[in-house]
Formats: sequence, C-alpha cells, structure tokens
Amino acid sequence: MKFVISSSVLSARLQMVGRAIAAKNNLPILDCFLFETEGSILKITASDNETTLRTNVELTECDANIRFAASAKTIQDAMKEIPEQPLEFFVNEKNHEVTVEYRNGKYNFMAQPADEYPLPPALEEEASGISVAPQRLAEAVNRALFATADDALRPVMNGIFFDIKAEDLTIVASDGHKLACNKILNAPSPKEGSFIMPKKPATLLKNILGKADDEVAIRFDGRNAEVKTSGFEMTCRLIEGRFPNYASVIPKDNPNTVTVNRDAMIAALRRVLVFSSAVSSLVKVRLDASKMTISSQDTDFSMSAEESLLCDYAGTPMSIGFKGPYLLELINNLQGEEIVIRLADASRAGVIVPAEQKEGEEVLMLLMPMMLND
Repeated sequence: MKFVISSSVLSARLQMVGRAIAAKNNLPILDCFLFETEGSILKITASDNETTLRTNVELTECDANIRFAASAKTIQDAMKEIPEQPLEFFVNEKNHEVTVEYRNGKYNFMAQPADEYPLPPALEEEASGISVAPQRLAEAVNRALFATADDALRPVMNGIFFDIKAEDLTIVASDGHKLACNKILNAPSPKEGSFIMPKKPATLLKNILGKADDEVAIRFDGRNAEVKTSGFEMTCRLIEGRFPNYASVIPKDNPNTVTVNRDAMIAALRRVLVFSSAVSSLVKVRLDASKMTISSQDTDFSMSAEESLLCDYAGTPMSIGFKGPYLLELINNLQGEEIVIRLADASRAGVIVPAEQKEGEEVLMLLMPMMLND
C-alpha cells in the first residue's frame, strides 16, 4: 500500500508525539511509533505504557488502510534531515518492509506488526469531564509544574492536582515548601471531581496545548484521564491517593503587605544569590516603610551581599528568611509588572500574588520561610 505526506508536517508531529516514549521500556515495541491509516488520515501513537499520546495527520494520498510499528529513533532521525517536500511511503503488508521515497533518494527499513502494541484502556461510562480554553489551561499547568515534588514516600505530591468545581477549575501543585494555586474562573462542569496527573503527562499536556485552537476536552475516571485537543489525544494513568487540603494551608489573614516591581526584585535576587551559602541558599528580606532590603551571606567564604528596592509596604517592620532559589523561581512564574507579598510574621508562610490578576483567573503562590539566625 502507499500513502503520501508532507515531510515537515510528519517530522513536527513525530518530534511532538515522541516525547511520550521512555528512555528505557520493558516492552521493546514501545520503542516504536504506531502508524495507522484510516481513509485520508494517518494516526501516529507513542506510549510508555502509562502515558499514550496520539496525533492525527491529513494525508495527501492514501490507497489502503494499514497498521504497523516503526522504530521511533530511526524514523525521527531520518525525517528531520529531509527538507519540505512530499514523502511517498510504500508498505509491504506481508513482511512490513517500508520504503520512503523523496525527491533525491529513498529510505528502506523494516517495520513490525502492530498487534502487540498496547493501547490505553477505555474510560468508564460514568467518567467526568470538563472543557477549557487551551491557552488558559496551558498557562495554569505551566505555573504549577515547577512546584511539583519528587518524593517517593509521598507520590501524591509528584503530580498536579485538578480540582473541578461547578463553576471553576483549580490547578494546584506543592512539594511541601512551596505551593502554586491557579484558579480558572468561568469553567463550568456538570459534575464536580478531582484527579492527580503525574508530572510527565502534565508536561506533555503543556506542550500540546500550544498547538490547540479549539477548547480542550478533559475526561477522567478513578484511574485514567483523557485529554483531547484539535490535533492531539493523550491518555494517562493517574496518581492514586488523596491530595492534601491545599485550601487549609493558605493563610487567610496576612496583615503585612508589600507591593514591589517584579522585574526589579528578580534582578536583585539573582545578584544577591551569588553570595549566599551553597548549603542553605538563605536570603533575608527586611521590610520597612518604603524599602525592601534583600541580603545573603556565606560565612564559610566570608562573602555577603545586600541590595535595597523601593516598595510600598503597609505593616510593621519585619525580617523574614526564604530559600532564595525557591523565591526566585516562584516570582519568575508570576506575570505582571508588580507583585504583592502578604506576610504575617517570620515563622509563617508568605503569600505572593500578581498586583493585577488577569481576567478569568486567580493566581496565588505560597512559600514557607526559613529560620533566621539573628
């Protein structure tokens, strides 16, 4: 049989879908892409047996339906070296020999039968669902990914928590030291529910959402979730367990508030962190009426740094310590010209939010303090 496809379109889709393939697989066939032709559509599937990513590509020409599995590394490396032009695939249905002909030459390689390729389980009939705009979902997932943990003892912290309410969707991640909470407003769902998506499929989701135009449909049951966009479909196994009550750890009353320019604080933190202790990375933040002073020191090497910023502070003068890289990462994941930091005292968590929230969302970051020696 024969089918014809654009080389640039095929290469781009292979690179995107191929991210689902693990470096080491228990099943050798999972080192392959699954190719399926149906009419004028080519379906390309990649999987690590827990996360499956599929894309549909429009074919220029196709004379029959066929299924075969081809080595991912071989076909990816071959396709990305070909400039934009039509590619003609000839597949021998008896021995699965594949010949790819292009303007100046051809490739020839052996494929495998597709019978052993594992397909994801179908969701239960009573699976819950929600539809979300792709850009809003991509931004929320991206802001949460950095806060996920890598803790073998608490696997529920190693993913992103999707909390679906009647009128909104909240996406949360935390490693116990920092927390990212992103609420998408006006995202109605006929049924409330929640699930924890592992870090790998969440990263894949963020990438494919950048290619989506229409609303993203999410369905899930007790064990698996399914995400469909205009060009991709992802199915993943969920993390089982109960995510901590994130709402209970967010302080409701932090009376000391400081408003500061986000870019200025990021730049100051980067400079001051050079002189912080390699062990603790402690950064001290001192707040006065209209001044924020950021300082760090490394007593082992007799180094220190201090920098002052103009700010708008309402509260009693205070000092609080944070792990510098965490604070920098958290602020980097916020948007807007200014941020607001809400504090109670040096021993309780600080809440950081944009000074102006974007329409249709509420973003909140939380960071636990570190103990100061003075």
